[in-house]
Amino acid sequence: MGHEFNSSIRFFSELEVEHSIAGESKKGEVELEQAYIEHDFNEMFTGKAGLFLMPVGIINETHEPTVFYGVERNPVEKDIIPATWWEGGLNLNIKAAPGLAFDTAVTSGLYLDESSGYKIRNGRQKVSEAKGEDLAYTGRVKYTAVPGLELAATVQYQSDLTQGTAGVDSASATLLTAHAIYSIENFTVKALFAQWDIDGKEAEALGRDKQNGFYIEPAYRINEQFGVFARYNEWDNNAGDSADTKKKQTNVGVNYWLHENVVFKADYENIGGAADSDGFNLGVGYQF
Repeated sequence: MGHEFNSSIRFFSELEVEHSIAGESKKGEVELEQAYIEHDFNEMFTGKAGLFLMPVGIINETHEPTVFYGVERNPVEKDIIPATWWEGGLNLNIKAAPGLAFDTAVTSGLYLDESSGYKIRNGRQKVSEAKGEDLAYTGRVKYTAVPGLELAATVQYQSDLTQGTAGVDSASATLLTAHAIYSIENFTVKALFAQWDIDGKEAEALGRDKQNGFYIEPAYRINEQFGVFARYNEWDNNAGDSADTKKKQTNVGVNYWLHENVVFKADYENIGGAADSDGFNLGVGYQF
């Protein structure tokens, strides 16, 4: 739901019911993913205040099923970044020049300790009575001045992922991500790299002081209705461990758009490396 107060002040929100049923002992959740005020100070500066999706990666801010290939979101952005990821705070978007923009944000941060295994995805607090002893600071630069090309990089720093938890070593963390998207006629290729560096004794003992991954995805839009893709993913949530814990996943599949906002999807999936499995995914997605 959204509301436009005037030409420069807007409200936007997103409420989701996930996995069909929410409640005690149920697998689903009711989640408020976005709820913020957006204000245009002028043509150059736009601010957000409230609960919003973090300016990081390719699919975190735009993750509706009609805009990406494959039934499932890619595991690199899911387990390393970790999409879908929202926080509460302030964000300033700066349009520095045509095709060049910067985002700076001060927000609530992740919360990790030994019980969460220092796996990044487990640290999302979703702003629900979030521990706020330590804030996160995020900056992104995005370049889109060349037709068909998007380049972006994000840096985030948090001085203590444990949020001041007593009896454990503080764990400062730095996230670095970079991605490129290039489209020429009906062919598109996407590539993304993400890496966490965590400085803390408990995280180092688990091999989670380094967590990283990348993927590359070429796709071809045959016509308005059909598109095919292939995606290679490689990621490791235990990259600081001497053991071979790297995971590799390959997906190939097809999207069929019955309408621009209705899509049917099918893809074959093979997982190698530390895990070994294969299977297929079928899905239908829609938005309105």
